[in-house]
Amino acid sequence: MAERHDASTNPSVNLPSPAIVAVRGAQRLPRLPLLFLCAAYVLPGLFGRDPWRNADLSSFGFMASIAQGHAPWWEPAIAGIPAAGGPLPYWLGALAIKALPFVDPALAARLPFAAILVCVLMLVWYSSFHLASTDAAQPVAFAFGGEAHSIDYARALADGALLALIASLGLLQLGHETTPEMLQLGAVSLYLYAMTAAPFRRTKARWAALLSLPMLAASGAPAVALALALVGAVLCRRSSFQEVRTLTWWLLAAGALAGASAWGFNAWAWRVTAEPSLALLLSMLSLIGWFCWPTWPLALWTLWRWRIHWQRRHILVPLSCALVSLTTCTLMGGSDRALLLSLPALAPLAAFALPTLQRGIAAAMDWFSVFFFSASALFFWIYYSSMHTGWPATPMANMRRLASGFEPSFNVAPLILAVLASLAWLALVRWRTARHQAALWKSLVLPASGVALSWLLAMSLMLPALDYARSDRPLVERLQAYVPSDANCIAAPNHALHTLAALEFQGGWQVDGLHPLQGSACQYAFLNGPINEMPEGWMQIANVRRPSERAYGFAVLKRL
Repeated sequence: MAERHDASTNPSVNLPSPAIVAVRGAQRLPRLPLLFLCAAYVLPGLFGRDPWRNADLSSFGFMASIAQGHAPWWEPAIAGIPAAGGPLPYWLGALAIKALPFVDPALAARLPFAAILVCVLMLVWYSSFHLASTDAAQPVAFAFGGEAHSIDYARALADGALLALIASLGLLQLGHETTPEMLQLGAVSLYLYAMTAAPFRRTKARWAALLSLPMLAASGAPAVALALALVGAVLCRRSSFQEVRTLTWWLLAAGALAGASAWGFNAWAWRVTAEPSLALLLSMLSLIGWFCWPTWPLALWTLWRWRIHWQRRHILVPLSCALVSLTTCTLMGGSDRALLLSLPALAPLAAFALPTLQRGIAAAMDWFSVFFFSASALFFWIYYSSMHTGWPATPMANMRRLASGFEPSFNVAPLILAVLASLAWLALVRWRTARHQAALWKSLVLPASGVALSWLLAMSLMLPALDYARSDRPLVERLQAYVPSDANCIAAPNHALHTLAALEFQGGWQVDGLHPLQGSACQYAFLNGPINEMPEGWMQIANVRRPSERAYGFAVLKRL
C-alpha cells in the first residue's frame, strides 16, 4: 500500500512527528497468539448459559417472539408490548433461530452477535492500519536510516489498537450480549472504516458508508447516524484528496437513507434526559473512568503529544467520531450503552500514544496489569475451590447467602480450559517481564490478555453460579409449581420486559403484559408484591422471588 499524505490539511506543510520508532519497534504481533487471544475473548459466554436479565433477556424475547410467530416481523413484541427502535437487531436473532432449529434458541440468537463482535475487532484493526499509513502519522525519519518502514509501522499500531479495544472494560459485558447496541457498535465501526479507508480503498469505503448509517438508524440510533453523516461530510469536504471528497455525497446519501429507515421503522424517539449539573458531570467522569479504561488516558496522551497534528486525519477522524458518541452519552444522562459507541474510535487514538510513551509509564502499566489481573484470577480460583472442595468455607457460604438454592456441579471441560488459560497467563507474564521488548504494542499485551483471562475464568469456573444468579430460569421454575402449563394466560401488568420474556419464552405461558388486571381474561396473575389490597375476584396462592433477591418478590394470584 502506498503512503498517502494527510487528507484533511495541506500536504505541503511538514510538521514534526512525535513518534520515534526504529525498525525493531515496528514488529507485528505474531498472528497465532493474536488469534488465540481473540478467541479467548469472543467465545467464552457464548455457550452454556441462559440470556441474562435486563437488556440481554428482553432482546432475546423480541427475537423469539418473531421466530415463534407470537409477533409480526415488522413489530416485534413481548407479551403484547412492542419494541422501541428499529427491528433490524431482532430480525438477525430471529433469522438465526429459524435457520438453526436444532440449536438452543438462546445460543442460535447469540451467534450472529458474536460474529458482529469479530467484525468490530477486524474493522478497528483495518481502520487503525489505514490511519497509520498516512504521511502525517509516520515516525521521524532518521538521518542515516533505520526508521520503521511505513507498512510495518502501520501494522504494529493496528495491533496496538486491537489490543486497546480488547482491554476496554466497557466492551467486556456489553460486547457479549444480544442487544441492539451490538449492531450499533458494528455500524459505527463500519462507518469508521469508511472514513479511514477512503484514500486507499475508494469503492469499499463508499459501500461501507452507504451501509453503516442506515444500519445504525435501523438499530435504534437514527440521531447518531445523522450526526455522523454531517460530521463525516464536513471532514471529507475539507479533504485535499479527490477520493475522499467524493465520499461526501455518499455520506449524505447514507444519512438520507438513515433518516428514511428510521421513519419507516418508526424508530425516532426523544431520549435526551440530561439536565446540566455538577452531579451529571461527576457521574460522566466516573463512568468514563472505568468504562473506557485504559483507552481514555492513552487517548488523552495522544491528543497532547500529537496536538500540532490534531487537524490531520489520523487524529481528527477518530476524535470526531468519539466526540459524537460522548455527546450522545451526555445528552442521555450518562448512558453506558451510548458510551459503548465511542470505543472503536478511542482504540486508534490510544494506539497513537504507543510510539510516544515513556519507558516508566509503560512499565507502570505492565506491573499494574500483572498485579490486578493475577489477583482477579486468584479470586476466581478461590471461589472455585470453595465450591467443589469446601475450602475455604467462607466464599461458598457467601454464595449460598447471595443466591439461595444454588448447588455447584462439576464439569471437567471448563476446568481444563481455565487451567490452560491460567498457565498461558503465567507464561505471558514471564515473557513480558523477563526482558525489555521493543515492539510498539508491548504495553497493551498484558492489559488485553488480563481482560480476556478474567472473562474466560468467569465464564468457565463461575458460569454456573453467575447463570443461576442472573438468569430468570430459577424464578420461572418456582412459578411452575403454582401455575399449570395449560393455563389460558398469565396477567402480568407493570413488569419489566425481561421478566415478561422469561415468563413467555422460558415458562411457555401466554402472557398479557399490556392490559391492566381488571381488563384481563387470564386465569392467573403475576404481580409485584406485596399487595396491600387484594383485587376483587382474585386470591393469592403463592409468593415467589428470585434466588438472588431478598425483597418480597412477586405475588401469584388465581381467579376465583
